Amino acid sequence: MSTVKRISTRSSSRLAARASSCHPAVTIFELKEDPEPRRPAKRVKLEEGEDEFVQGSSQDLVPKSETILEPMIERKTGSRKSKEGKEMKVDRSPSKSPRKSKPIPQSLKDPHPAPENWREVYDKIKEMRKNVIAPVDTMGCHQAQHAEKDPKNRRFAVLVSLMLSSQTKDEVTNAAVLKLREALGGTISVDTMIAAEEKTISEAIGKVGFWRRKTQYLKQAALQLRDEFGSDVPKTVDELCGLPGVGPKMAFLALQVAWNLNQGIGVDVHVHRITNRLGWHKLPTKNPEETRLNLQSWLPKDLHAEINYMLVGFGQMICLPVGPRCEQCTLSKDKLCPSAQTPKVRKTKSAKTEITAKIESAGRPKVEIELEYEGLWRFKEEDD
Repeated sequence: MSTVKRISTRSSSRLAARASSCHPAVTIFELKEDPEPRRPAKRVKLEEGEDEFVQGSSQDLVPKSETILEPMIERKTGSRKSKEGKEMKVDRSPSKSPRKSKPIPQSLKDPHPAPENWREVYDKIKEMRKNVIAPVDTMGCHQAQHAEKDPKNRRFAVLVSLMLSSQTKDEVTNAAVLKLREALGGTISVDTMIAAEEKTISEAIGKVGFWRRKTQYLKQAALQLRDEFGSDVPKTVDELCGLPGVGPKMAFLALQVAWNLNQGIGVDVHVHRITNRLGWHKLPTKNPEETRLNLQSWLPKDLHAEINYMLVGFGQMICLPVGPRCEQCTLSKDKLCPSAQTPKVRKTKSAKTEITAKIESAGRPKVEIELEYEGLWRFKEEDD
């Protein structure tokens, strides 16, 4: 004899059981009319048996094994994968409800006052930069475009370089861009980035900071650029900041380098640190965004594009984060920097203070005095 299967579910109260007219061992379940509004569909599992039933919208119990499973759609990729992992062709049109990024503020309600003597300080830093070659000069984000011929690829290469530069030195970023271009077949483009495996990208950029996260950002950004911007870099700050892994600093620099559009100041850690050391903010700013809004409120717009390039090189070579080389800085000598440091004499194991007296046959004693100053500077003084 066959055993009648019991259904343990709240919906069983709406089922009516009756014997089949065709075979007495078969029990047929029918749904009662339910005057109350239907609840969302849910699964009904049998206590005995191997199959699972799904309550459909037509109020029928259908074996799960006979239902058509809806394929899972990967977010932002435009591809569909079944539960078994098989690729399926889908409509690649943009999502009906794309992610909206918060608009980037462009100005302060109350403009920050211009610092005293700012122009004199600015010009002196600019003059010092003429005699200093910094990593940003030869390996900055603007260098990534020169190896590309297609205008779209040139702009995309600049954006990729900026995305890789976060928390990474220019030397490491430049090397990663060169290696990535080689890994992508000789050109950095939206199509080659999409076609590349994540492993290939990761191996190329493995020396930059947060390379795992940046690998995902590069793939997602390339797909979004293809689907929403015709495989080109957008022309507004808000659109750029809507891309994964792109912040205001990258957006402003990308517009300046890729499109020659001056819409604001790209403020990184160097600009943030140096302007605070110079006392250009009435109250020290807490982050680069506060620094940017303060600077944009009083610095002439024609200087917005060059101040990042100028201060980054100054910060890489002279105004270092730790142990700034104030001995080389004109601002320190002219007492224009409130944060200038005086070098201190210290004793070290490698080079101790030496005072030696040498008696020469022809004249009086010759004394050589050698002092090591904090940093990389050594001064020698002779008394004949």
